[in-house]
Amino acid sequence: MADSSKEGSHPSEDQKKAIYEGLSEDQRKKQSYTEWVKDAYNNQYENWMPWIEDKYLAWFGTDNKASYATKDTLDKTKITGISQVDKLQDGVNNLVGDQIGKDGLLAPVGNMASKEGINRAERGGKDEHGSYGGPASSYTDPVVKNAQGAGQGLAGGAQSAGGAVTDGVKGAGSYVGGLFGGGKKE
Repeated sequence: MADSSKEGSHPSEDQKKAIYEGLSEDQRKKQSYTEWVKDAYNNQYENWMPWIEDKYLAWFGTDNKASYATKDTLDKTKITGISQVDKLQDGVNNLVGDQIGKDGLLAPVGNMASKEGINRAERGGKDEHGSYGGPASSYTDPVVKNAQGAGQGLAGGAQSAGGAVTDGVKGAGSYVGGLFGGGKKE
C-alpha cells in the first residue's frame, strides 16, 4: 500500500516540470525552470507564512503581531541592569503590549496594525487575496501595477534608501516567522 500521506500534498518533480512545460514560450524564455520553481515557492511562502504566524499567535498566546513586536522591541530597551527597575520596566512593557493584544483595550487597533500593516508589508503591500486595494481592487490594482511599471526606472536609486525602512517593517513579522524557520535570511 502506498503512503497516502504524501500523495497530493506536494506536486512531484515531474508534475512541476509538466506545469512549466505547459507555460507559453514567452514565459519560458523569461525564466529558467529553476527560477520559475523559486518564484512559485516564494509566492506560496508570501501567501501562507503571515497566516501561519497569525494562527500560531492566536492558538498559543494572547498576542497579535503588533503586540508581540511591541513587547519584543520594548524588551530591548532595558538600560539600568538593576533587577527591580528591570522588573518594573517588564511590567510596563507587558502592559503596553497587552493593550493592543488579543483581549486588550486597543485590540482592534492591534489587529488592524497586524493585518493591514505587518502582514501587508510581509506580502509586499498585498492583502491575503493578493490584491493591493481590497474591495476596490478592480480600480486600484491596475493603477498600482501601472505605477510600479512606470516607477521601476526611478526606483533603482531610491531602492537602497527605502530598503532599510521596508526591512525594518518586514522584520516585525520575522520575529514570529523565526519560530518556523522562516525568519529573515542573512
